[in-house]
Amino acid sequence: MTREEAMQRDDDAVARLRVPPHSREAEQSLLGGLLIDNFAWDRVGDILVEADFYRHEHRLIFVAIAMLVNANKPADVVTVAECLEGQGKLHDAGGRAYLNDLAQSVPSASNARRYAEMVREKSILRRLVANADEIATAAFNPNGTALETLLEDSVQKLMSIDAGVREDDWEPAEAGIVQLVDHISDVATGQKKLDVISLGIPELDERLDGGGRPGELIVIGARPSMGKSALGATISLATAEAGEPTSFWTGEMPRQQLWTRMMSMKSHIHLSRLKRPERLRDYDWGNVTDSVEKLRTLPLFVNDVPGLTINKLRSKARAAKRKHRIRVLVVDHLSLMEPTDPKAPRVQQVGEITRGLKRLAKELGAVVILLVQLNRDVQKRPDPTPMLPDLRESGDIEQDADIVLFVHRPIYYKPDLGDEWKYYAELIVAKLRDGAIGKVPSMFVGENVRFMPWPKDTPIPTSQVRTRKESFE
Repeated sequence: MTREEAMQRDDDAVARLRVPPHSREAEQSLLGGLLIDNFAWDRVGDILVEADFYRHEHRLIFVAIAMLVNANKPADVVTVAECLEGQGKLHDAGGRAYLNDLAQSVPSASNARRYAEMVREKSILRRLVANADEIATAAFNPNGTALETLLEDSVQKLMSIDAGVREDDWEPAEAGIVQLVDHISDVATGQKKLDVISLGIPELDERLDGGGRPGELIVIGARPSMGKSALGATISLATAEAGEPTSFWTGEMPRQQLWTRMMSMKSHIHLSRLKRPERLRDYDWGNVTDSVEKLRTLPLFVNDVPGLTINKLRSKARAAKRKHRIRVLVVDHLSLMEPTDPKAPRVQQVGEITRGLKRLAKELGAVVILLVQLNRDVQKRPDPTPMLPDLRESGDIEQDADIVLFVHRPIYYKPDLGDEWKYYAELIVAKLRDGAIGKVPSMFVGENVRFMPWPKDTPIPTSQVRTRKESFE
């Protein structure tokens, strides 16, 4: 072989490589099968659309067949030709002779489903090539686009490739109701476990009809120093102890500080002594050792990388899902997340974050818990019990959240209340999709920065400070 022949062979090979993936034979066999057996449409119509065909004439023929079949009319060589001729597209589709060749190219439509799968596979490969080219073009010419935005856009392009696979997404009532009854029966008889995640406080779980559910966005709102981070840590520790892989992103404190809190919560050693180890007493060390053995084996993962945007957080959460199979994600907190567009209005920035977290919860099949700081107006009212309007930019947060919890400790606003108020805290369920709102009494142990169930044998304190109780009953 001469050098010129070798070069020509290489050029031809490169040219073939750049031809988008397709199978002319599969497209022809599929269309031929449909022309001779319209009942084959039921086996292929759920996975194909016009754009899945590579050749233009095949797209035209597929659309004509679909129009006739969906109108309960026969779709054969004659009727499809008439349909195309009426649209002025018969010549572009190859003419009557080509339709006749298609019908005669296959002996039966028995393999129509496999031909359709081959056509779809080639279509997905073409989309992969196209999206990869777009990603490469954007990488070569970022035009000032932030790196994290490029990465997130690239991930979205790749993830969307199979999102367009056309399955029948419309579930008939008969199938849905039968599945629901089977599910109810299986759970009621103990054959199946209800897919809910306990948040560690039984009374709160009861109020939430069992706890958090995968795909839900739970917002916990409070003023600073009220205990929202403590509640987030309490839930994280409880879910991890229950065997649910849990991730905790903290933009507020270094990870060592969060682990110190976890140690205090587990060991019941005063947090101040753990922060100053020289103050530890001899009998504390046994509790420290026991707590270490219990904490070190928990499926609990902490991230303290500061200033994450929703795109960066989404990327890290996906990685945690792949590696650790997380079922719970705690985000502490909203105000410490960075916007993707710093110039956008704050309301728009918050909406982007909360919508992103809600979509992330559904994508991961996890409970996402977002901690939010309430505005200062709550402290200016005679009754400082928090309400939904106290959420900063509450329209977006309230709209995207499935559940909104407020943390309220009356003694914080009235330090002169009696000793019976020292540990009392209210977890106010201010929004609950498909459920009743209300208050859950709980116990906040400040020395261990943790929440616990309110002791059943201890009366709930009463005072004039709780003037709006009836609105949550």
